[in-house]
Amino acid sequence: MNQMQTEPLVTHTLSDGVRRIVLGRPPAHPLSSQVIAALDAELQDAATDDATRVLVIDGPGHIFCAGHDLKEIARHRDDDDGGRAFLTDLFEACARMMLSLARHPKPTIAMVDGIATAAGLQLAASCDLVFASYRATFCLPGVKNGGFCTTPAVGVSRAVARNHVMELALSAEPLDIDWGLRAGLVNRAFSAHSLEAETLAFAATLASRNPAPVRAGKAALDAHLPLSLEEAYDLATPVMIDHFMDEARLKAEREGKAGLKS
Repeated sequence: MNQMQTEPLVTHTLSDGVRRIVLGRPPAHPLSSQVIAALDAELQDAATDDATRVLVIDGPGHIFCAGHDLKEIARHRDDDDGGRAFLTDLFEACARMMLSLARHPKPTIAMVDGIATAAGLQLAASCDLVFASYRATFCLPGVKNGGFCTTPAVGVSRAVARNHVMELALSAEPLDIDWGLRAGLVNRAFSAHSLEAETLAFAATLASRNPAPVRAGKAALDAHLPLSLEEAYDLATPVMIDHFMDEARLKAEREGKAGLKS
């Protein structure tokens, strides 16, 4: 068994309520079928773990994630069906994992210190926030390979406007951090030296907030975005009332603690 097969596919550490999920198989961190399954299992575990309040997705090094494992896909081209059954299983599993990430009950942050390309960019864009270094780049390269990054564009299109997705998908060019900030894909940019410290500090502060309202508020925001303004207020108002009736908040108010702004 070679070293790649013995290395963990995905690992995590937990500190101060922050679960840092680290992609394995460096330097490219490809999303093989096994990595997708391992990452989905991490997301499911984090969802029910009371000690986990915030998730940070980390693909360390100069490649955050290079997308699907093209070597794995190539090995199935000799299947009787040309690989169609394998591809069906692969992309359905990937969609389930990306949905788990996009709809995760706890805040998620992608920490991008390099290239996020194809399904790797989909992974970052499916997080609530993207913190990136100034050397990060973003790419949907499908048209260069005779295809189109159709499923990656689903995740990216939920994070940026249509014209920005089209620029990525039709140019197939790696776009830099300035583009990421202008497009609204990247929330905050830092030097490569300070990215880790800044991201984890933000995550730890967020993890110190009252978790029940954060969870309910995050779900409500996702639910009301596609609604009309009237429907959105109808949905959000009872959730807001529940925030003010939350036991932890009431206790903090009685004890005169700060940090209670809605």
